This record gives sequence, structure tokens and C-alpha cells, in this order.
Amino acid sequence: MSKRDYYQVLGVQKNVSEEELKKTYRRLAMKYHPDRNQDDKKNAEEQFKEVKEAYEVLSDPQKRAAYDQFGHAGIEGAMGGGAGGFGGFGDIGDIFESVFGGGFRSSGGGHRAFRGADLRYDLTLSLEEIVAGTEVKIRVPTQVVCEKCHGSGARPGTRPKTCPSCNGQGQVRVTQGFFSVQQTCPSCRGTGQIISEPCPTCRGNGRIQQHKTLSVKVPAGVDSGDRIRLSGEGEAGVNGGPPGDLYVQIQVRPHPIFSREDSHLFCEVPISIVSAALGGELEAPTLDGRVVLKIPPETQTGKVFRIRGKGVKPVRGGLTGDLHCRVVVETPINLTPHQKELFREFEKTMHKTKRHSPKQSSWLDGVKKFFEDMKL
Repeated sequence: MSKRDYYQVLGVQKNVSEEELKKTYRRLAMKYHPDRNQDDKKNAEEQFKEVKEAYEVLSDPQKRAAYDQFGHAGIEGAMGGGAGGFGGFGDIGDIFESVFGGGFRSSGGGHRAFRGADLRYDLTLSLEEIVAGTEVKIRVPTQVVCEKCHGSGARPGTRPKTCPSCNGQGQVRVTQGFFSVQQTCPSCRGTGQIISEPCPTCRGNGRIQQHKTLSVKVPAGVDSGDRIRLSGEGEAGVNGGPPGDLYVQIQVRPHPIFSREDSHLFCEVPISIVSAALGGELEAPTLDGRVVLKIPPETQTGKVFRIRGKGVKPVRGGLTGDLHCRVVVETPINLTPHQKELFREFEKTMHKTKRHSPKQSSWLDGVKKFFEDMKL
């Protein structure tokens, strides 16, 4: 049986934000959880699995990108053997915790192990680096496992004790009238253990603040807003939990000559009145050297010359874009008296006929008709 579209399963649009995705999943997971549908448990289980599978794909930036491009075929290899890879319902409290409080799992001793937080690093690069691709080193502040206590948070030679209030589960169930609510254990704050003698280095946190240097390979063709995911390079987990990921957010520094739109580059090329009128040759810049532009006679401001293959090669594949050079006719300044006189003589010859300035003549005729129509 073919699977339904994940966006349809959750009832969201393809441009849904991460926050809205979380809210939608929370609502549907609560609605279809088997514990809340005892009268139709089998059907609820199927719907819950479908909702959970859709969320776990769309909430992962890498899986979501693959799914958007290739559909279900794009994420089959990352599904852990199909829907079974998303198995297990957990209790309703787990839904709140996994969506809003960070992922967790039980360690060998029954204590709750939390996944480390994801980190973001803003990386600004030049247009030249973006087009060619580069490798840069970044220094990131993060939480790492305390070497003194090996992440336990307890003084060396001692061990944390199982929390007597929740028996190491990190959560307690509170009954209020007809309702039973599961909430974080107030004694251990959800860790499932009590540290009577904290480690003096990390003060019982199990982690310390450090800086680490990482090498980031930036593929050619990325653009502002793109993200590079470094798996496992986020903050260290708690109680043996897995580390988070580091997302490197790309920002392109403004270029003094070129601007970019998708895979194409654009620039303005100033030319003199003489070159515009009589034509000629002009050297134009590209990111990998210079090219010669042949300016035909009677070139007007705004004329665009396209140089094929001198743009950007898209990071997701496809043809390299073009460089578009827009001509701007430059008016001369700081003229000498003699040069001004030559221009006046030239202007007199221009007034004898309209064929030298067709646009100006057409515009003046339009203005004249406009005022005549106003008098009617």
C-alpha cells in the first residue's frame, strides 16, 4: 500500500514553520494516542504511527529536504527499516517531553538520558568563496562532557543515586479528580537521579563550557539562508544521552561589483558617450578573470550583455548560470571650456533632425499630446 503524503497526514502546508509543525504534531498525537482511544485502539494505533512517522521526517531538516525532492523514495534509507523504525508509542507525557523538552532515553540504570541541544553558527563568506566552494575552520562555544566525572555529575569515587520519588523514571503521575497527569519529577528535575556529592569541576551538571574548533566544508553554489548540518557537533547529552547537531547558517557578504539571483550574477558596466555612440571594446570583470565585451554602435543605457557560464553552479545540481552585464552610459563631468563648446556645437547639429534621438522625440510628442488632452 502506498503511503500518504506526510504534509497531508499532518494537515500542513509545505512551507510550515518548525514551531507550527510541533504544535500540529502535539495536537494530533494527543488525539490519536492509543491510551486515549480504548474503544477503537487498533485504528488509533495506525493513525498514531502515521502521524509520528510524518513528524519525525518533516522535523529533521535533512530528511525533510530529501523528502521534498524525492518523496518517500528519498528517505527510505534513513527510516530504520520502514515504519518499524518509528515504533513505540510512549505515554502522553513522552509526547510533551520529546517535542518541547528535548529527546530522551533510558540509560542502563533506568535513569533518563537527554539529547544535547542543537547549536547554530552564523558563517559569513565572500561571493568568491561561495562560487568556488571552500573549507573554513570555526570556533564554537559548546557544552562538553566533564572529564573529571565522565558526565555523571557526581564527585569522583561516588555515584548518583536513583531518585526515590520517581524510581529513576524522571516523571511522576499526579491524580487530580478524574484526570491523571504525568509531569517532571520535582525532586530530581527529570534526571531520575539524585547527586548528593556534586563534582567540583562541573558542579553536578556533568558538562562544562568549552570552545572547540571544527572544519566546515562549504560546497560550491550555496547561498544566504542555506544551512550545513554537522551531526553530533552540538552540545553534549545529559546522563549519557546523544549529542545535538550543529547547524552552520550561511550568509553571503555583499560584493562591490556583483549581485546574485539564483544561479545568475549581475553587474553594471559604465561606458562613455563616445563608446556608446560609435561602439568599441570593453574589458568586463568576471569572478575568474576578465572578458572582452564588444559594444555595438548606438548602444543605449540599460542594454544587457549575457556571458554564458560565468554565473554560479547550483549546489543541488543543474547548469551553471550566466553573468548579465548591464550597460550604463556615463555623462562626462569636469569639462573644460573648450569641451563644453564642442558639446554645444554638437547639440546644434542634433536639433536639425529627430532621427538621432528617437526616444526623446517620441517622449516629447507624448507630453505634448498629454497637455492637449487636458485642455479638452
